[in-house]
Amino acid sequence: MTDSEKHKADTITSEESMFYIKPNQLPLHCPLPEMSLWNQHPRVYLPIEHSGKEKCPYCGCEFILQGE
Repeated sequence: MTDSEKHKADTITSEESMFYIKPNQLPLHCPLPEMSLWNQHPRVYLPIEHSGKEKCPYCGCEFILQGE
């Protein structure tokens, strides 16, 4: 994760809710450890490997799986 990506994750709010995930970040769970609101809801694992895109059922954050 680059510094700018980490900063964005550190400052997430409900309005900022799209994240690009790399294969080395799997298995995917929300909230991400880098999120400042990491304890906003229970950790939920999202099966992004098959669809390439997932949405958290708790907070609505969207995750898109990128290639390596």
